[in-house]
Amino acid sequence: MTQGDWKNLGWGAALLIVAALLPLTGDGYLISLGVSIAMYTVLATSWALFSGPTHYISLATAAFFGIGTYVMGSGIGYLPYWVLLPIAGLIGGVIAALVGLATLRLSGVYFVIFTLGLAEMTRQAVTWYQNQTGHKGTYVLTDLTDPDIYWQLLGLAALVFLLGWAIGRSRLGFALRIIGDDEDVARHVGINTALSKIALFVVSGATAAIVGAMIAPRYIYIEPSTAFTPMLSFQVVIMALLGGTGRLWGPLVGVIPFTLLWEAISSSFPNQTTLLLGLSFLAIVYLLPGGFVGLYDRLRGRAVKRSALA
Repeated sequence: MTQGDWKNLGWGAALLIVAALLPLTGDGYLISLGVSIAMYTVLATSWALFSGPTHYISLATAAFFGIGTYVMGSGIGYLPYWVLLPIAGLIGGVIAALVGLATLRLSGVYFVIFTLGLAEMTRQAVTWYQNQTGHKGTYVLTDLTDPDIYWQLLGLAALVFLLGWAIGRSRLGFALRIIGDDEDVARHVGINTALSKIALFVVSGATAAIVGAMIAPRYIYIEPSTAFTPMLSFQVVIMALLGGTGRLWGPLVGVIPFTLLWEAISSSFPNQTTLLLGLSFLAIVYLLPGGFVGLYDRLRGRAVKRSALA
């Protein structure tokens, strides 16, 4: 590890400790907001691990998240909570691997459409099963509080950041960057493009499933329309792209302002939240093509040029 790596690790640990102190304020609204920010940070960062370097836009987050909530809802009466978390991750990872084997040969809009359809197909399948068995939903009753869930999500976020840092410095991360630049070139130089993409898709899917399992007790009662809502997939994509996928911490920069704005609009104008999604898409396309990270890099590059010419 270089001196810069140790410095970044130290900053990350310091920010994590500060964030972990939030529940000590005792403010229920702040803690609830913290749970939302921590949840979206994990989802957007794990999404960017796969979609950032490969440029494959996945809208399957809601499918894996919903699977995680239903694993928790279905198993909480039979198994301990802490056993169900890795089970949710395992099931999410296996399904991601199967989906990846079937779809990662697709590219562009076809992959986007399939991943969007996956969430809807899963929701319809769960709805059909519940109708057949006479169930309309599932209760998830535990003694976990919002601070407990917040600390769990914070710990998972730390693991995802460490994993992303390790992948970025591995042969897998290098291979994914080449795939993102030109997949044909990557294939011709001997990179197993399918295996590389599936490996990161599994990480993203398993992480989203674990997040869904952690969040399930907060919902108390889950049903397909809330567990598999496609809005979640769009929110995660917008947050990651708004922050920028060029750096590991980029999605976090998008998550915080977007979540705060979403909460403000939801409380004052609950029917206008989709307008925020549309405006955010336009802002990303026309004003922030590389997100806040890209804007920061451009401004920094100009400052360096000006100082060199001075």
